[in-house]
Amino acid sequence: MLLDAASLYFRAFYGVPTSVTSPDGRPVNAVRGFLDMTARLVTAHAPDRLVACWDDDWRPAFRVAALPSYKAHRLSPDGGEETPEELGPQVPVLVEVLAAAGLARVGAPGYEADDVIGTLATRARGPVDVVTGDRDLFQLVDDERGVRVLYTARGITDLELVDEAAVTAKYGIPGRAYADFAVLRGDPSDGLPGVTGVGAKTAAALITEFGDLAGIRAAAARTVVPKPPLTAAVLKRLHAGADYLDAAPVVVAVARDIDLPPVEGTLPRRPADPDALAALAAAHGIGSSLKRLGAALGWPEDALS
Repeated sequence: MLLDAASLYFRAFYGVPTSVTSPDGRPVNAVRGFLDMTARLVTAHAPDRLVACWDDDWRPAFRVAALPSYKAHRLSPDGGEETPEELGPQVPVLVEVLAAAGLARVGAPGYEADDVIGTLATRARGPVDVVTGDRDLFQLVDDERGVRVLYTARGITDLELVDEAAVTAKYGIPGRAYADFAVLRGDPSDGLPGVTGVGAKTAAALITEFGDLAGIRAAAARTVVPKPPLTAAVLKRLHAGADYLDAAPVVVAVARDIDLPPVEGTLPRRPADPDALAALAAAHGIGSSLKRLGAALGWPEDALS
């Protein structure tokens, strides 16, 4: 099980009231929500291994170089990611808690969590569940290898299981074609404009007809007599968007071969550092969430004492 950590702690932050605080009054809603989500996921799906995948770089330079609009609307005045004031201080606390608990956390300099997930999913020798609220990761689904997405759009207790059939049913495209579909249609949440005038239906029709983006562009280059789905209007739009279509695939494609150390991710049968975890529980008032996580992981009852 690969957790898109930022996706989950943002969801936790907005799903749990900021009135949930530590003994000294600081919000810990994202930390508690993340731990409770993880406990529920482990209980419901019983993974053999679990890795919290981290955004070491939420807006990598190589993606910005290809498409400067990438996530530009999320930039804060200091150049970082715009984050709620009450959430920022909770992220280092969560890092400490995961380390003390013994749960694997993996990031890579210059890459997003998506790329960590893509690489670990590609390396995996068995089935993989990717837990995320980010549709970009639909491009990883692979029925043959058992890679699927547990999509959190409806919440952690009502996950949408996304496999190749689900992608086809939702978007009308082949199950592994989501990346090319996203390039054509665009995604405003990531600052990805798409090809002007090409919406979801047209993008799906083009991919269904020509297989992938390369096939679509090759067909557009050789088409003399327009016919659906390559109508005159669509051809004009594809030609006008040529520079965007050159750049966008680099932005949308999840990396699958970044340099990562071996990652075991075995579920800890007891905390890695019980004393540190007990101190964190007391300092931040997260003991009840840690007990629920411990119960899900099968820790002994005295693990936090």
